[in-house]
Amino acid sequence: MKSVARVKLLLINPKFPESFWSFSWALENITHDKKAVNSPLGLATLAALTPEGWEITIIDENVEPIDWSFEADLVGVCGMGVQVSRQKEILKHFRQKGCYGIAGGSYASLCPEEYSGCADTVIAGEAERIWPEFCRDFTEGRPKRHYQESGEIDLTLSPAPRHDLLKLDLYQRVSLQFSRGCPYQCEFCDIIVMFGRKPRTKPVEQVGKELDLLRERGVTSVFFVDDNLIGHISKAKELLRYLIDYQERHHTRFSFGTEASINMSADPELMQLFREANFEWVFIGIETPNKEGLKETGKTQNLRGDLLTSIHRIYSYGIGISAGFIVGFDSDDRTIFERQYDFIIASGITVSMVGLLMAIPKTPLYQRLKKAGRLLSTAIQDNTRSSTNIIPLKMTYQELIAGYERLHQRLTENRAIYRRMANKLNSLKNPLGVFDLSLRQKWTYLFRLIGRGILPGGIGRIYWFIRSCLLGLRNPKGLPSMVTDWIAALSLRDYRDRWFNPAKVPLQKVIQLKDFDCRMAKLLLKKLRRYRHQIHIQLPENLYQQLRDEMALFHYTLVEARA
Repeated sequence: MKSVARVKLLLINPKFPESFWSFSWALENITHDKKAVNSPLGLATLAALTPEGWEITIIDENVEPIDWSFEADLVGVCGMGVQVSRQKEILKHFRQKGCYGIAGGSYASLCPEEYSGCADTVIAGEAERIWPEFCRDFTEGRPKRHYQESGEIDLTLSPAPRHDLLKLDLYQRVSLQFSRGCPYQCEFCDIIVMFGRKPRTKPVEQVGKELDLLRERGVTSVFFVDDNLIGHISKAKELLRYLIDYQERHHTRFSFGTEASINMSADPELMQLFREANFEWVFIGIETPNKEGLKETGKTQNLRGDLLTSIHRIYSYGIGISAGFIVGFDSDDRTIFERQYDFIIASGITVSMVGLLMAIPKTPLYQRLKKAGRLLSTAIQDNTRSSTNIIPLKMTYQELIAGYERLHQRLTENRAIYRRMANKLNSLKNPLGVFDLSLRQKWTYLFRLIGRGILPGGIGRIYWFIRSCLLGLRNPKGLPSMVTDWIAALSLRDYRDRWFNPAKVPLQKVIQLKDFDCRMAKLLLKKLRRYRHQIHIQLPENLYQQLRDEMALFHYTLVEARA
């Protein structure tokens, strides 16, 4: 039997492959002190569920390198679909060192059978009950290979996350959660598969206690990771009223962001509460202006009114919008790319994440396409890359990919960036300010944007940026929004330039550093920084220990040192 006091637990969040969600250009060129956008809430919650007396360490590979020599009894590695490859690499490495490996996270919950051979135990589903059960079994020397949560968790059982184990100053925003589950039935979404259609919420006082902990640590920017914060509208209003009161009582000012559905625009009281609670932005799954596409995927909440009118109504309350769009629905033909472009320009949404339709295992879409024989063997990955695992109906696969890449190219042209800002600022009359930045930070970010983003873009970009500034001068409260939109847009453009144009950069090139001495390796890595995640490096552990800081931007795999 293992003594509880001696158990050393290492929890790891694997590095995400670079995507539009990474905002790599902004993190490296504008906000030098930040390494990632959002903190890993799942691991911080898991740590809070761990028995007292255990020694817990959390490593988020997105903000710090893994210490491969770390001595631990247990190594737990989480992972979303895009992290699976790296998750398995990490598990295999530590198991070879004699550590007990545990796989968890959203993909392990959907596909636990895929971890045979790389994990000793798989934790599938919400962790509040099954993680403490595993911990008891482990200390008693009888852990099972698979723990499956079959019910729905009462969120009052979810403890305050151990944010103290994270390097919070390295994240732009700290993650919190109010609810799980979504009432809608989007065919492509795995949320209802994992969390069900009945939204469950925490008591607002519980959220307040979590905010207390963040306030004590100087955190001012918070992201509610709920997949739909307004899934239960009356509970959402209760939370918003509580947040308004909380900030008044404590004389503090948090800036919030979250995910919500477009039907928030039909409730003026709800939008006013969002504004008063200081929700600066919301992410909305708009998906497509094609009504047939919305019908086929079951996104009925987007069919209840005119989408553009709804978007500009939300802007009128000073709330910014980022949004997800999808191409590749069965009803999409070759005209969808022009229709998406026109809609996104008219919407004014700069952070418009356009992805290819992807069939995630266990979702209704996956089951339907599998039955129809329309699934490809392409591994699940980020849907903002140029591949998918579905066979489209009304165009060829090659036409889908070419149209998708061309759409991104057009959306990140300088004139298109300006046009969206103009359409947004026409409705965003009284935007919420950027409260979590000091005046010095705002000026620093502006000068970095001009020096590293605008001027290198030449006369054309300078011209459209100046026109954007003139828009901001007519609406001074919109200037912070204009600056952040340009930063986000140039991040998306930088990603597009490097990933969608293989003639310019060596995509997924594998470099072996086995024979390099440390000095030569550092010089090589410095020259390759431009390509970041497009380079995959193989190196022995002894060389990695000397290059840990330099390896932060790259994907890498540890290999056996050459004899």
